[in-house]
Amino acid sequence: MTRIVAHRGSSSSWPEHTRAAFRQAIADGADGLECDVRLTAEGVAVCWHDATVDRTSDGSGPVLDHTIDELRGLDVLGGARVPAHLGRAGQQVLTLAELVEMATDAGRPLTLAIELKHPAPYGWRAEDVVLDVLDRAGWVDGRIGDVDVSLMSFHPGSLAHLASRVDGRVLMPLLDLLDPATVGDVPPDVAVDLLAESVAMVDSGAAGGVGPSVAYVRAHPDRVRRWSEAGRVVRAWTVDTADDLDVCRRAGVGEVTTNDPAGLRRLL
Repeated sequence: MTRIVAHRGSSSSWPEHTRAAFRQAIADGADGLECDVRLTAEGVAVCWHDATVDRTSDGSGPVLDHTIDELRGLDVLGGARVPAHLGRAGQQVLTLAELVEMATDAGRPLTLAIELKHPAPYGWRAEDVVLDVLDRAGWVDGRIGDVDVSLMSFHPGSLAHLASRVDGRVLMPLLDLLDPATVGDVPPDVAVDLLAESVAMVDSGAAGGVGPSVAYVRAHPDRVRRWSEAGRVVRAWTVDTADDLDVCRRAGVGEVTTNDPAGLRRLL
């Protein structure tokens, strides 16, 4: 059975990373919730993808220059009217601790997939903050009650840092094809080395899971299938069409991350 993880919540229904998007994902029957983490000015782990607030709010500037209260004062709904049961306007920006609580309060088994973003101006500090949040929530052996936690990153250094405090079973390198459009600020030769390190972590079993893009699955279906058969948790992203879902299932992918969990559930 293919498991469905909601990419930044049900982000085809409500703006990404909002309380509304995550609550909708739970209501849509998603098997898991995926989020990105950035640090605020006072060092709070907040659910946010970009390094700046410009794309997903009416504000501007780095997330790191905003306190959590300042972030909650921004319009992250784009003017959308949200039903009361999905949270008021000022409740839409979530800390990681609040998302953990939402997941544990769901009353059923869920996966919580947390991505650490890099490059970051604070080095590996976000990794330590995330682990502190999970420790306070009472996680043991990668679980908090009915919630399984996985920690993801495109940067193998992030995962190596986490490995000093957690079991490798909860770690998941993220993989994509090396396209100049996706490498970003990382020099191409560095990107090649980082990808090779991440693949080696999966091959060796140092990481218990792997998160390939759909493009990566298309390019390397046999490799992805070998990982699945070796017992790695394979969670592909971002799967929103019947064709992408078929590619993943034929490669033995067990979990898919999607913007539209309700729609993918219908396809399944």
